[in-house]
Amino acid sequence: MSWTHAALLALAAVLLTLSLSPEADTAAVPDGKDSAKDPKGPLRRIFMQEADASNFFRRRSRRGVKSQDEINAEQRQVLAADERKREYHEEKRNEFESYAEEEHDEQNERSRESTEQWREFHYDGMHPSHEYNRQSI
Repeated sequence: MSWTHAALLALAAVLLTLSLSPEADTAAVPDGKDSAKDPKGPLRRIFMQEADASNFFRRRSRRGVKSQDEINAEQRQVLAADERKREYHEEKRNEFESYAEEEHDEQNERSRESTEQWREFHYDGMHPSHEYNRQSI
């Protein structure tokens, strides 16, 4: 069986499955007889009458004056976006500070270990190490 036969067989199986499924009826394009004229349910909230739509655009032209409520709403949105941006940058700064502190601690630990290894390797046994060679107060 060649790949074209397999592809056609798979396509036929998909078409048969889609035609028999109950979701196929809801996905079909509506006739447009009654539902387009008078939307029901949630569609009624989305769409408005033509007269209302034209009045909306006529009332709010490009240079139209915004109401105080619109100005306040936009200002609240801007302030909320600024707050989210500030929190994001503060979180990133805290992450970097903790990363830098951890890296600094690791570097100190590595240098301390290498210093200890150097002292152990070069210790000749004749003199005590400098840690124990301090004057007691």
